Amino acid sequence: MEVERFEKLVAAAVASLPEEFRELMDNVDVVVQDLPSPWQSRHVRRGSVVLGLYEGVPRTRRTLGYNLVVPDKITVFQTPLEAMYTSETELEAAICEVVIHEVAHHFGLDDEQLAEIEKIKRKKHGRIL
Repeated sequence: MEVERFEKLVAAAVASLPEEFRELMDNVDVVVQDLPSPWQSRHVRRGSVVLGLYEGVPRTRRTLGYNLVVPDKITVFQTPLEAMYTSETELEAAICEVVIHEVAHHFGLDDEQLAEIEKIKRKKHGRIL
């Protein structure tokens, strides 16, 4: 997929977030990158596939001294997503999931909390883990 089309899908995913969350996403850039850089790869578990990455100071950890800092960054990685999802419909849904996951990190949720939320959602909707 052309990078411009992928970027539009990412922008649409951000735009689909509830307004109250979008309004609170101050000092955050959402970008598309082909693959994680060596520096970004250092921050993830070895052997895991990285679809997205949040880099910054979560809102829950910001203090009164939080000012004049570079923007937080949410990166969505195109190549691994395209490798995992072959149809554009699947890819679009996966991009939305990645954006929501990384935005949740911006709001202070960690991977364990997000896994628990997913577990509750699956249980509520009658899916077996």
